[in-house]
Amino acid sequence: MRLSEFILAKMEPILAEFEEFARTHTEAGETMDMRSLRDHAAAMLGAIALDLEQPQSDAAQSRKSKGDAPVEEEGSLTAAEKHGTDRADSGFTLAEMFAEYRALRASVLRLWTAGKERLEDHDVQDLIRFNEAIDQALAESIQRYSTSIEHSREMFLAILGHDLRTPLSAVVTAAGFLETSGALDAPHLRMATTIRTSGERMNALVGDLLDFTLSRLGRGIPIERSDVDLGDVGRATVEEVGAMHPSRELRFESSGDLRGRWDGERISQALSNLVGNAVEHGIPDTPVLVTARGADEEIVITVHNHGGPIPGDDKQHIFDPFRRLAAENGGGQDRRSMGLGLYIAEQIAVAHGGSIDVESSEGKGTTFIFRLPRSA
Repeated sequence: MRLSEFILAKMEPILAEFEEFARTHTEAGETMDMRSLRDHAAAMLGAIALDLEQPQSDAAQSRKSKGDAPVEEEGSLTAAEKHGTDRADSGFTLAEMFAEYRALRASVLRLWTAGKERLEDHDVQDLIRFNEAIDQALAESIQRYSTSIEHSREMFLAILGHDLRTPLSAVVTAAGFLETSGALDAPHLRMATTIRTSGERMNALVGDLLDFTLSRLGRGIPIERSDVDLGDVGRATVEEVGAMHPSRELRFESSGDLRGRWDGERISQALSNLVGNAVEHGIPDTPVLVTARGADEEIVITVHNHGGPIPGDDKQHIFDPFRRLAAENGGGQDRRSMGLGLYIAEQIAVAHGGSIDVESSEGKGTTFIFRLPRSA
């Protein structure tokens, strides 16, 4: 009996072995019912059996050996992809799902070869194609499993960040009231100030976390356009960052028409991240220069700091989330940062239809170039 015929004829004993393995070798499987344990195995085996009965070109075999999924109708998923999503939702680990496929492969081949004294040439070809089909299904399941886990994690972070904002705002407000009440002596006043500044710092981290999760969930960072003069925004932002770093020299220069419709608060947030990055990584006794130039089609804002060049590998991934570089002014990393500043700045630029690039070389320092189109 050819392998495809065997799979269809012996589907029940194959599924029984598969179910028994999932129930006894995975923690999540111990509490699942039979239908859940068999969820997509029958559909996957049916698809594999059908595939084995079809002629296969060399190109198709090459794609399958690499785990490439067949082209499906838009919005539809293969049985293996559905299996990966459901296993993620059911609490299976990736190792447990991998073990399921190993057990499914072993069950089919053990039962099929049990009644054979020797394998014919066509049996060997069936065996090769069956293993390729299982590998392809496993690749599809892993991809969907990973996507589902990532989405769940980001939803959790978004909900956590949202729910943290209210109590943090209450802490900051209460500490600010105590600071200005005039009822505290010096030691207690210092404690209230520490509570307020720490709360503000935590609020900023939560804000970064929320922006990150929104962008990763496919919604992008939200912006609200209004009439803005980026000269005013840039000057105010540089002064604000300068107040936090009184020992550093920060300069702002502007030219041309800088008026347009953008989200001023978001632009200030992105610029603050870029300037803060320049302060952290620039040589301490050199100035940070911020320029804003208005052209006919776009506004170009640059942030320049003196210092060594960004290494090639770091430069390629500098806008990746959770990426932190060693600082010039001490060689360490800012432990208060999650490494989201440059990522969020880039996402704000993208939300406006713009972009951020970086140029960095020995002797010239590092310059971030923030481009904003005048039209949305």
